[in-house]
Amino acid sequence: MYDKGVDIKTKNGVYNLLVSYRSGDMWAPKVEKSEALKLLAESFIESINNGGTPVNDGLAGLRVVKMLEAAVKSLKKKGGIVYL
Repeated sequence: MYDKGVDIKTKNGVYNLLVSYRSGDMWAPKVEKSEALKLLAESFIESINNGGTPVNDGLAGLRVVKMLEAAVKSLKKKGGIVYL
């Protein structure tokens, strides 16, 4: 991750535009190497064996589909807000 960016500050109008560039540190978090699908399948099998609820059940899938549909509607509205 890189701490870089641009801060734009305006006073009165476009002609008085002030730009401040920021270039900070680089940070590399430790990320465990694992197969996402394998972990999901193991969680699913464990929930069957123990009678629990899977991490990603049908309701989680439904929420994902609703968010994707809302994203498509927003794109059609040129970035307009779509409430879920």
